[in-house]
Amino acid sequence: MEKKIRVLIAKPGLDGHDRGAKVIARALRDAGFEVIYTGIRRTPEEIAETALQEDVDVIGLSILSGAHLELIPLIMDELRKRGIEPNRDIVVLVGGIIPPEDIPKLKEMGVAEVFIPGTPMYEIIDFIKRSAGEKVIA
Repeated sequence: MEKKIRVLIAKPGLDGHDRGAKVIARALRDAGFEVIYTGIRRTPEEIAETALQEDVDVIGLSILSGAHLELIPLIMDELRKRGIEPNRDIVVLVGGIIPPEDIPKLKEMGVAEVFIPGTPMYEIIDFIKRSAGEKVIA
């Protein structure tokens, strides 16, 4: 049985700016995805637990605070503690203000892709459709 792609959009850390995350969430919803938005200031534990409980296919992390190199390893660890292998079980994406030199570091940590401001929405949607696997449809 096929199902729609379920995407969790989360704002880890203390960053309180969520306009971009809300724009992405709405665009994904309009593209036919099921979207769960956690709101701001979520801990790595909350994000991983929500991903598990909501049985999502994709996690989109919006980070504008500059704490991405500190937060991403914590989130990946929390996912693994719950038996979720990033990018095998759930595709992990990062968006926000990410310096170009940090993108390879994030990918080494297990992030599937990084989207910076100005990325066309269709590129994000297409990447999710390709990456979420054949088990789901959008």
